[in-house]
Amino acid sequence: MRSRRASKGAGALGLLALTATACSGERLGMPEPISVQAERMLQLWQGSWIAAFAVGGVVWGLIIWAVLFHRKRSDDLPPQVRYNMPIEILYTAVPFVIIAVLFYFTARDEEFVEKTTANPAVTIDVTGYQWSWQFDYKEKVAGAEKTVATVVGVPVAPNGPAAGKPVMVIPSGKTVRIRLHTNDVIHSFWVPALLYKKDVMPGYTNEFEFTATKLGTYEGRCAELCGVDHSRMLFQLKVVTPEQYATFMAEAKAKATGGAQ
Repeated sequence: MRSRRASKGAGALGLLALTATACSGERLGMPEPISVQAERMLQLWQGSWIAAFAVGGVVWGLIIWAVLFHRKRSDDLPPQVRYNMPIEILYTAVPFVIIAVLFYFTARDEEFVEKTTANPAVTIDVTGYQWSWQFDYKEKVAGAEKTVATVVGVPVAPNGPAAGKPVMVIPSGKTVRIRLHTNDVIHSFWVPALLYKKDVMPGYTNEFEFTATKLGTYEGRCAELCGVDHSRMLFQLKVVTPEQYATFMAEAKAKATGGAQ
């Protein structure tokens, strides 16, 4: 009777776990990735869950097996396995192998995601400040780097209109380098659809690169509590075609030139 109740309880727990994870679909709670790097991170996330389910299945199987077939039947002590070298080597080696495999794939994907190139197609200096963002588009002019367009944001109400948010426009299929700066406190640049965020540190320039693969407008925000209006530090990332990006830059440069005059 006890064994039947134990097996039913274990089955219910297993069904609950599978149902909870299935609700998020194959991405297991992650947003739909929009860049090459985000795809890699999603694969690492999914692989980690597969490994976790496999290990969990083995552990639960051993627990249920012990409950069903090694219940107490008398007052006699069961056979002791202390100093059993094969068993001790097994339960030492198996966790080591699991950790080593997870470490390898994590280190491999981290190197891929953090890799930067010599000549990215687009370079944008992002300045975080209390409590918004500034985007400076950089280009090399006569061998020197120059700001050719600037987008300056203002704090936006969390439930306010999207039109008030500063927008970072980038081309799809091109390598984009983001350089992060701030002069006040620590912020964090986060676009959930990129499956990535990076701290914005006073006195230090953090940078990363990504290649967007899906057109659209995606929400971004500060992910580091930075003061009373932290929740208003919102922006948008807009991925357009290379042709649309060229038009955007031409208009931005013309506007900047007109403003300079």
